[in-house]
Amino acid sequence: MFSLNVPLPPGVDRLAADLHPKLSGFDRVRERRTLVCKRFGVADVRDGERDGDEGGGREGSREPPPREEALDRLRERLRRPLAGVGPFEVAVTGIDVFDAPRSGSRPVVYLTVEGDGLDRLHRRLCAAFGAVEGIEGDDYVPHVTLARGGNPEPGVVADLVDAAFDPVRWRVHALDVWDPEFREVASSVEL
Repeated sequence: MFSLNVPLPPGVDRLAADLHPKLSGFDRVRERRTLVCKRFGVADVRDGERDGDEGGGREGSREPPPREEALDRLRERLRRPLAGVGPFEVAVTGIDVFDAPRSGSRPVVYLTVEGDGLDRLHRRLCAAFGAVEGIEGDDYVPHVTLARGGNPEPGVVADLVDAAFDPVRWRVHALDVWDPEFREVASSVEL
């Protein structure tokens, strides 16, 4: 339903634009890039629902609440795990590839992201909301997807992974609640 994303600085967009000509042969090249910190499901936006509850939400249904109501509930539920979290440093430091992604087409070429503060925040949010199996918790790889799928020419992926560039470093002062249905930032949370 929603995800909590780290806003990207203009330097990441410039880097992606510089790399764009090298992404030929992929089925999908991302024009809109995100750095996901945590994904949320329908159960995460229900009032009073705990792990294992069958009811909750809208008169015992498993249907999600309306968008604005869900957003309000998620913002409220984020208060406690985000309490005391201050701004933190992150950096795009390289390029890597998921040869066998958990879902979707392969390969997935992405910018690698490093930051102890981001890792700690992700673990804190997983403790509060649970982890999406296979992509969160111990399996979490902070990244910004550049392109995926298709049949790039031999050596293209290796050349991308070997590409040298100066790291893009920034300080994260806020997080964005991303709505994938509308493909937009639904809300921002200051740290």
